[in-house]
Amino acid sequence: MSAEKGRSEVRSYSDWMSRLPPELHNNPLYDLTIPGSHDSMSYDLDLSSRIIEPDRLKKLSKMYCVRKLVCKWGRTQEESITKQLDAGVRYLDLRIARKDNDPDPKRLYFYHGLLTHTDVETILRTINEWAERHPREILILSFSHFKGFVRRYEDQLHCHLINFIKTLFGAKLCKRHPYPTLRSCWDNGTNVIISYDYPASMHKEIWGKIPYYYGDSMSITKVESVLRHTLEKERPNKCLFVCGLNLTLPEDIRIIKYIFFRMCDSFTKVIAWRLPRLLRWVTQQGAKTPMNIVASDVVTLDGFVATVVQLNTSKCVKV
Repeated sequence: MSAEKGRSEVRSYSDWMSRLPPELHNNPLYDLTIPGSHDSMSYDLDLSSRIIEPDRLKKLSKMYCVRKLVCKWGRTQEESITKQLDAGVRYLDLRIARKDNDPDPKRLYFYHGLLTHTDVETILRTINEWAERHPREILILSFSHFKGFVRRYEDQLHCHLINFIKTLFGAKLCKRHPYPTLRSCWDNGTNVIISYDYPASMHKEIWGKIPYYYGDSMSITKVESVLRHTLEKERPNKCLFVCGLNLTLPEDIRIIKYIFFRMCDSFTKVIAWRLPRLLRWVTQQGAKTPMNIVASDVVTLDGFVATVVQLNTSKCVKV
């Protein structure tokens, strides 16, 4: 929530979709610009967890100081899922993992470097409660990675998770066909889209993987260059896609060198310094090429949601 100087009105993004101009209500969702969070659950990392990634540090899981560094640089979000949704985020990047030797074989967690404290089912119930309180806001939940899914039990774990999702969200789930618009979602009483990066074609309520484009670098210049190329030449037609502003630490031995020389920093501090430049690029590029979901780290920083949502108003002017 933010206030403009000189105005008494306080603008909130907790219900921004329902407040979009009527001219956009019948546009397919891939024609809207939607704020998303990258590694949405990373605010909840558990320091007592073993290291899930990067691979080169797994063998050092027993060392508290190493786990602390992984936590410090793996935490890409500062606020809870509820606060992210309240801030205006509508796409959540949910990376799933299973703990080794968990007494409950079907209990799952999220991860980014380390596992989270909170399990998947608890967070999904929280998201469902939020969706019920905001029936005209469309949420896109992207499930991916599925670390620790032992091949022998892989299908059973996926079946359990998909059935839990279908039972929990029920009639709120948007079907893949016909392609939803804000108006069709509102008319049908649906406001949750499930993207699942594992074959689930037998479930009409479960969507496939949403393309996610990112620069795979800590260099802003490279990130902007890769995304510009994607938006101008490779962008998929007539489907949801993600433009990831997120910066990415190297996965090889260079990660140790990068972190070592920044012992007093954290990933969220690095993003706070660099996000303003990325948002200026979003505004400039968004005036040239359509964007759909724009995902970032530290999404609750001032300016991110406002910048992305504002692109919809620009589209409306062009209509």
